Amino acid sequence: MRLGVSYFLYRIVIVTAGIFSLSSCGERNISDMNEQNVIARKTDTASFGTGCFWCTEAIFQRLNGVIKVTSGYSGGDVPNPTYEEVSTGTTGHAECCQIVFDPAVISYDELLEVFWKTHDPTTLNRQGNDVGTQYRSVIFYHSPQQKERAEHYKAALNDSNIFNKPIVTAIEPYRNFYTAEDYHQKYFEYNPGQMYCRLVILPKVEKFEKVFRNKLKSASKNSETANNGD
Repeated sequence: MRLGVSYFLYRIVIVTAGIFSLSSCGERNISDMNEQNVIARKTDTASFGTGCFWCTEAIFQRLNGVIKVTSGYSGGDVPNPTYEEVSTGTTGHAECCQIVFDPAVISYDELLEVFWKTHDPTTLNRQGNDVGTQYRSVIFYHSPQQKERAEHYKAALNDSNIFNKPIVTAIEPYRNFYTAEDYHQKYFEYNPGQMYCRLVILPKVEKFEKVFRNKLKSASKNSETANNGD
């Protein structure tokens, strides 16, 4: 399902200011075995960088139709980089998330809507206090169709001047993805009491959930329960 441009822009206007004004950056919802079974269906992949990948992961993994989110490094020239290497800003990699999703449930256009609304795409190599090329706003497209949709909406947003500044988001072909160290995966889920999680990620997630409450996995479960008469 493609979102109409006018509707897409309207949605951006309504909530943009509240989401990206924040500084950037248990039990599993889906077991590894279930993830593998679901991925065996027809799926697609999106790769987005919105600054700190802890924030990006915490947001996208809550969307209904998103099957798996993996934090990692993409777009650089150094093979198998470590977090410490990427953090120097010299490897060319961006912190990003690889998102496996079911296009029958959530479209790439809808993922783009979340992408644009949950970070500031007008700051070059920076999100809040996170500064460096590793925190750049970037879309790594996996197909000509993804490239077309990303460029289409970037142009529409710039033409409408919704952000009052030019969008600097890079739109680059997907070349590589290196999974980040284990302790980065589902970081917010496993470390809710950590200071950064409480002060930066939690407020951002809470605002995101209010704006996109109808697209969350919890909303889908509630709908199924209601339909079953429970």
